[in-house]
Amino acid sequence: MAAETIVEPPQSSLSGVARVLVNAGKLNAKTAEDLTKSARERKISFVSALMGANTVKPDELAHTLASALALPLLDLGAVDLQKLPRNLVDNKIANQYQLIVLGRRGNRLFIGAADPTDQEAVERIKFATQLTPEWVIVEYDKLARQLESQSTSATETLETLTSGDFEFDVTEEDTNAPEADAAASDVEDAPVVRFLQKMLIDAINMRASDLHFEPYEYHYRVRFRVDGELREITQPPVAIKDKLASRIKVISRMDIAEKRVPQDGRMKLKFGSKAIDFRVSTLPTLFGEKVVIRILDPSSAKLGIEALGYEKIEKDRLMLAISRPYGMILVTGPTGSGKTVSLYTCLNILNQPGVNIATVEDPAEINLPGVNQVNVNDKAGLSFAAALKSFLRQDPDIIMVGEIRDLETADIAIKAAQTGHMVMSTLHTNDAPTTLTRLLNMGVAPFNIAASVLLITAQRLARKLCENCKKAAEYPRDSMLKAGFKPEELDGNWKPYRAVGCSACTNGYKGRVGIYQVMPITEAIQRIILAEGTALDIAKQAEAEGVRDLRQSGLIKVRLGVTTLEEVINVTNE
Repeated sequence: MAAETIVEPPQSSLSGVARVLVNAGKLNAKTAEDLTKSARERKISFVSALMGANTVKPDELAHTLASALALPLLDLGAVDLQKLPRNLVDNKIANQYQLIVLGRRGNRLFIGAADPTDQEAVERIKFATQLTPEWVIVEYDKLARQLESQSTSATETLETLTSGDFEFDVTEEDTNAPEADAAASDVEDAPVVRFLQKMLIDAINMRASDLHFEPYEYHYRVRFRVDGELREITQPPVAIKDKLASRIKVISRMDIAEKRVPQDGRMKLKFGSKAIDFRVSTLPTLFGEKVVIRILDPSSAKLGIEALGYEKIEKDRLMLAISRPYGMILVTGPTGSGKTVSLYTCLNILNQPGVNIATVEDPAEINLPGVNQVNVNDKAGLSFAAALKSFLRQDPDIIMVGEIRDLETADIAIKAAQTGHMVMSTLHTNDAPTTLTRLLNMGVAPFNIAASVLLITAQRLARKLCENCKKAAEYPRDSMLKAGFKPEELDGNWKPYRAVGCSACTNGYKGRVGIYQVMPITEAIQRIILAEGTALDIAKQAEAEGVRDLRQSGLIKVRLGVTTLEEVINVTNE
């Protein structure tokens, strides 16, 4: 009986990726023909059918195509996908032809795809963008993951957004102005409402602290601040900027008819039984109102002092100070350095049934049950100083002042600290020693400062390394010494880590940790204050007493592998 011979289909019937793989010996012609037929019947691409059959691995396909077609190969895992250009190619086209826009140079548009032989995709992109596509090979599995995340992310068009099971709480202080009523009805525009809800949900899921809605002459962009870094999320149509700003102002109980001056407000988003508060600020710019929304997380005040990043000696100093019956504790640092969370954490520790706590803030960011919180209202004459005077007639044990901004507030706060009250407040200074000279410059008498201030803590927030992808790094010894490490610290058996980046983090970082300088006011420092010494004199004395400055505290975090040397230098480089 004659041996049965297998007739190979002619290669001329194959095209594109199939032909390349057969010619490269990665696929036999019969399998290629079967997959081509299957893809045609299922109305999917050949590459999708190939990957579904698991005949060729994604990285093998990418390397083969790059070599055979002389095209560049790019690893999407090594690219910050948040920084890629958006809205150059419609999402529907990107999903239909399985491609991603990598960049633009002049009239050339660089397109990442697993199948660069698709001429129909080339023509569609040319027609839609009036640009010339340049192909870059990417691995199919990484491309598919990115396209899937894009399809559910904030870059969806307004028309395709779907509403979820959440609603805005607009029950308080609804405005009665007829203009506001008319404008409010005008912005009950379903796509705009759903877009705003989607932005807020995405921001919460990404652990963002702020949302920025920014109008410009020819475009409108939305950015989130995640782990202290602003990242562009989407560029919605410019036409929605006024409706979106009006919608936000309506639910934040602002004057919707007033667009010439900045305004502040609050809003609340309800998820069933859970509610999240937002602080809203508007600012008139050249091309419309910029809106910044701060996400207020009540759980941050209940993290516990261990979660904030204090080292043991720093935590012990702080706990000792807040356990005192009277005196003043000051928290300093720039905007966004976590001062409020530190103060609220202390208040949460002290919040007991037998303690009367009152706070005055501008505005109150986190609602703490059991604490009497007051919002500053300058228009009504309720300033920090006026609220403090009223507090002293309310029999308080602990007073928290949002910020000491002027001599009057400082004087009343110090008098309260000297008459049997624990006072906590914040100041905007670079470090702990300069806080004392700032009070002197305000006009506070040296003997009042020395007699009332118990402790000053300066702080910064540094990005934490992602535990999944961080890797040991090698730095020159000279640069480590220059950064502040002591020679004996470099001789130990430890290595610093560097940020790498993976799907679970942002550029190798995930979350933030506090870096602290905790300086108790000892008798020696009191004598320097009374002698009207400089911040440098106070800093030298504090160092002699074992108080670490911000850089030294940051370097401890580097040694523990919590953050990188670059990040510590960045946040403590005064």
